[in-house]
Amino acid sequence: MTDVRIAPSILSANFAALGAEVKAVLDAGADWIHFDVMDNHYVPNLTVGPMVCKSLRDSGVKGFLDVHLMITPVDALAQSFIEAGADLISFHPTATENIEETIAMIKSSGTKVGLALNPDEDVSLIEPYISSLDLVLMMSVFPGFGGQKFIPEVLDNVKLVRSMIDASGNDIKLEIDGGINQDTIGQAYAAGADTFVAGSAIFNTSDYKETINQLRASLST
Repeated sequence: MTDVRIAPSILSANFAALGAEVKAVLDAGADWIHFDVMDNHYVPNLTVGPMVCKSLRDSGVKGFLDVHLMITPVDALAQSFIEAGADLISFHPTATENIEETIAMIKSSGTKVGLALNPDEDVSLIEPYISSLDLVLMMSVFPGFGGQKFIPEVLDNVKLVRSMIDASGNDIKLEIDGGINQDTIGQAYAAGADTFVAGSAIFNTSDYKETINQLRASLST
């Protein structure tokens, strides 16, 4: 695989200067911007809503906005993020009453759609829907907080999902989120991931361009 994406997560950015932070990582070579949306109900933390997404668009941010919804219910807020300018919305199968209807609702707007799996969830949860997806998001930490350590056991499921995607014949991205840094990104890539969410590994450094370049270089090691 040569088609890979680095997606800095704004959860680790300086929110007092979020617009500048997002523009800085895009200028530094980031491919996507990742939103971690939490409701303090489905997961134990509260983060950002669609107004933040809209504000970034209104400020001139043109980059690909990758929104991961860790909320329930899904549909109403997904629609709000679509209207705010999200390019892709992922949600958890257990967070909605009707997975097919939620997928169809998101796709009907022209927005890309993904399903997300936690480290302890079976890949069979997404298998019936794989042909409808643009992305599968594998969590390599339990969602809720940034800066957690990578769970290597998730790599077995990444391999299974990669096989599932390849068998489908469709252009489906395989994203991994949680504890991704220079030490773990190569393992995730070798298992089949092609899109890498990194928060603190990027935003906690002083030179975003150098860090992103180092992450890309680590894919071949």
